[in-house]
Amino acid sequence: MLTAMAVSTLGGITATAMTKKAAASRSPNSTKSTLIKIDAKPAPIAIDTAKTAVIVVDMENDFGSKGGMFDLAGIDISMIQKALGPTAKVLAAARSANIKVVYLKMGFRPDLSDLGAPDSVNRTRHLQIMHVGKTVEAPNGGATRILIRDNWGTEIVPQLKPQAGDVVMYKTRFSGFYQTDLDNVLKKLGIRHLIFTGCTTSVCVDSTIRDAMFRDYQPVLLADCTGEPIGYGLPRSNHEASLLTIEVLLGWVSSSDEFIKALGAT
Repeated sequence: MLTAMAVSTLGGITATAMTKKAAASRSPNSTKSTLIKIDAKPAPIAIDTAKTAVIVVDMENDFGSKGGMFDLAGIDISMIQKALGPTAKVLAAARSANIKVVYLKMGFRPDLSDLGAPDSVNRTRHLQIMHVGKTVEAPNGGATRILIRDNWGTEIVPQLKPQAGDVVMYKTRFSGFYQTDLDNVLKKLGIRHLIFTGCTTSVCVDSTIRDAMFRDYQPVLLADCTGEPIGYGLPRSNHEASLLTIEVLLGWVSSSDEFIKALGAT
């Protein structure tokens, strides 16, 4: 169990960092190994809870709350909000099992210096379509800047608030591994198995899972803990396409119920 926390800035990335004492208490050899088997596609997967982390991708107000960036852009966020309940149950079960929880948050510096080159797709699309950096009124009546760090919009949604001992890390691209300390943090903790939740399925979740697979982690996506506005309501959605790709090539697909049931069987 982590006993101390400190906030640090690592290479421009704000993260929740462990003190030496806390890191020692959650070293790879300090947590009892417990093997569980999760029913998943394409086949059940056995994981060691001592080497497992739950990843929460971009469950922040700008994506999943009324008055956030997506909502202001007229994007349906109902499928993201539907994923909040199952995700909250997963986080509670994971913490009870002493499984590390890692939050990734999309958020840029106030001067937009990390948004990309002037002609980069990341910069042009975020500015033109999502109006990143624009000041708007938050539901609480205060001012917030769209997708800018340390604003209401980049806070984790209230239902999934981080707790002491969780890792919280900003990212500036769809993948949580791009120019962040995520890989180093996971390796120091001895993590090999990643349980994925968050939004959106076919963009930031998919991108992070791909990079996790490239780095030889074992990613398991909990399908009811994620959502995708793109293609939502079509006969075959982007959400379903991502699930199929992950199931066939990138990792495993399961559900919150199966993950929690596996933990309860220990």
